[in-house]
Parts: sequence; C-alpha cells; structure tokens
Amino acid sequence: MYGFVRNPQTIGAVNTAYTVGAIVAGFFLGGPTADYFGRRIGMASGAFLTIVATFMQAFSPRGNIGCFIGGRVIIGIGQGLALTAGSIYINELAPAHIRGKIMTFWQMFYSVGSFIAWWVNYACTQNKAKLHDWDWRMVVIFQILTPAFILAQIFFIPETPRWYIQRGAQFEKARKALRKVRESEQEAEDELLSIREAIEFEKEAISGSYLALWKDRSVRKRLLLAFIINAGQQITGQGTLNTYSTIVYKKVFSDSSQIALINALNATFGIIFTLSCAPIVDRFGRKFLLIVGAIGMGLCMIIVATVETQTPTVGNDSKSRPVGISIVFLLFLFAFFYKPSWGATVWIWTAEVFSMNVRAQAVGMASQTQNVANSIVQQFFPTFLNNCGFYAFYMFAGINFLLAVFVFFFIPETKKVPLEEIDVLFGGSNHVEKGGDLLGVEDAHHAIVAADHAGAGEKGIAERIEEVRQPS
Repeated sequence: MYGFVRNPQTIGAVNTAYTVGAIVAGFFLGGPTADYFGRRIGMASGAFLTIVATFMQAFSPRGNIGCFIGGRVIIGIGQGLALTAGSIYINELAPAHIRGKIMTFWQMFYSVGSFIAWWVNYACTQNKAKLHDWDWRMVVIFQILTPAFILAQIFFIPETPRWYIQRGAQFEKARKALRKVRESEQEAEDELLSIREAIEFEKEAISGSYLALWKDRSVRKRLLLAFIINAGQQITGQGTLNTYSTIVYKKVFSDSSQIALINALNATFGIIFTLSCAPIVDRFGRKFLLIVGAIGMGLCMIIVATVETQTPTVGNDSKSRPVGISIVFLLFLFAFFYKPSWGATVWIWTAEVFSMNVRAQAVGMASQTQNVANSIVQQFFPTFLNNCGFYAFYMFAGINFLLAVFVFFFIPETKKVPLEEIDVLFGGSNHVEKGGDLLGVEDAHHAIVAADHAGAGEKGIAERIEEVRQPS
C-alpha cells in the first residue's frame, strides 16, 4: 500500500506501530479517560486522534516513513481510547433485556468499516495507473469517515447515568439521561436506585479505585476470563485471516484483482453475518453462541485444510477453479460462524461483566489482549504458512475446539442480567441488595413513584415520593 516501502522489517514496523499504540491506550489511558472525563469524552478523544493520525499517514512525504509510522501509533492510541469508552457506553445505556442485541451493532459497524476499506482497496487496485500514489492514500484517508461522524453527534447524546452518579453523585443528570432511553418513569427510577446502591456498596465494601482488579477475588476471576476469551477471539484464525487473507488466497488464486474482489465480498457478507447475532444473542445467550461458533469454526478449518492439502496444484502454483471456489465458500462459512459468536459476543460479554468501579479499566485491558494475542500469532504465522501450507489451519481447528470446551466449563451465562447484579454469577455479592442495606432502602429493587394529579409545572407527570433514601 505504501508505495516506497520495500523492506520487510519496515513493513513489520508499520503493522506493529498500530498495535503498540492500541495496547498502551487500552492498558493505561482508556480506563482513566473514560472514568474521569466521561464515556463521551473517551470516544471523542479517540475519534479526534484518529482523524489527526489519518492526515499524518495520508499526506506523509515520500520517503518519510517515520511520519507514517508515527501516524500508525497515534491511530492505535485513538482506537484504544474509543474502543474502551464506546463498548462501555453502549452497555451502560442499554436495557438489560436487549443489551446483547444493541451491542451486536457495535461489531456490525466494525464489519461496515471493513466493507468500506476492502471495496475502496478493490477500486484502487483496478485504477492504479490513474491514481498513482493516491491508490494507497485513498484507502488510508477513508479512515476519517467514522470518527468524523462520531465527533459530529457525540455531544448531542446523553452521558451514561452510571458515570454521572459515580462522578459527583449527579442524580438529576443521571435521571434525565435514563428517561431518554427508558420506556417509563418507574423503569428509570428503579434503575437509578439500583445504580446508586451498587456504587455505594462498591465504594464501601470493595474499593473505589482500580486496586479492586487485583484485591477482589470475584473481579480478578472475571478479568482472567475476559483476558482468555479476548485472546481467544484472535487465535480462532479470524485475526490471522484479516491480516494475511491476501497471502492465503495467493496459494489458491493467481489473479490479484480476483483476490481483492474476494476480500471485498467477504467484508460485505460480514455485515450480514454479524447482524444474525441480534435476534438470537438475548434469546439463546452468550454461552450458546460462543460454543456453537467455536465448534463451527473448528470444523471449517479442518475441511479447508483437508481440501487444500489433498487436491492437486495446477499452473502458476494455484488450485483448480472448483477447488478455489470450495475454499472461498468454506472461509466465508468460517466468517458466518465467527461474526455473531466470537466476533460480536466476546465484546458483549466483556463489556457487561465488570462492576462500575473497575469497568472502564478492565474493559480497556481485556479488549487489548486481542492485539497482544494477534501480534504474537502474526509473528510466526507467515513462516508457519510458508513451511506447512494449509496444514497450519489444523492448528486453528484445535484451538477452536479447546475454546468451546473452555467456554462450556468456565464462562457463565450473562443474558438479561442487570449490570449491577452480575457479580453474583462470579461468586460475588449482589451489589444492589448490599447497597440497599447500606442506604437503608426498604425495597432495593423498587423506587416509589406516584402520579402528580395537581401538576408539577415544567416537570410534568410525576413527583417522587421516595427517590433514593439517605442513610439513617
């Protein structure tokens, strides 16, 4: 893509620079930014850095690879900030019974980004002679689309009520935010009460700081599980196919234009495959999807490896057309299993299992284990593929079957469980009930709201008889 780069080590540095930036942001910057400045600021700062980095890359002077690599680092930092804040934002605003469905669209828009990138890449490969240096610059500059859209609307959407209460007990702002996204006054008041109870308990009984990640046994267990399934997402084979799909397909097809078209079509179907998660994730659950997805991906990898290694190679070190079509179909089928399961569901599960006091930091760290794992696999996979060919895919098959077993025994189901009560699934306390005891609340799950027949001026239809009782 970057025309003057020919040195393999330099190409490696370009690919690694993004990962380094993302890991640094995820482990050290994403959590504090989202916690101290808000989820919206976390997303906005990530989007802004991505735009700055895009211009640095797209308009790097010829021969100035340092500027391009610097842009890659900054875009990694931007992504680390935005990914941490964005996934938390969605989970904290979504009602528990449709939280998985709404989070599906998070992963879907990742697929939309891939769709745009691959089709722009395909169009540029078809017009290299006309575009000259702009063939790669066009691919880079399209990164501006999504962050520009985020910045344009970020401050017109509500901050999460959980952040308002955690940062300075801003109850009225939290109430207004909840009323915008809940169906009734009662539902908003009940959730507001639960949020305050949980946050009070976490401050008193656990820790208001990130130390709870290591001191609290229940939180520590969740962090370890989140590390494993986020790393697992990348070692299913999908992370490698994202990076090396062109190299993989070159072992089957000889036409570069044909390979670019296959990648673009794969990205197109990725959107449809991801959307298939929406109607089933809150019905069948996260655990079901992860297990079925892993088994399906494992079977696809076995069949792909068998078809490629047991069929003859024809001219130009490629396969016959029927074999090539079979392999493409199987890799598309692999994506069909991956997108709604280990693609979307891993993000859903990770963003919903941590308590409020550590959620931002834990999600930032856990999500970046994806980049850590992917970087490790990327280091040896090209060599493995060159030496072993498609036999390398048997390794991914084995990994996927192991992941299915791991999920079956160790990952609890979290569908429709309120965020403030999810600790119970991991051997922790019910933060709502314990917080209710601390606050002296009669009913920890229900705030009393009565109709105001006399009217309340601008405030309208209801007055609070009891919002959140103060400790006696």
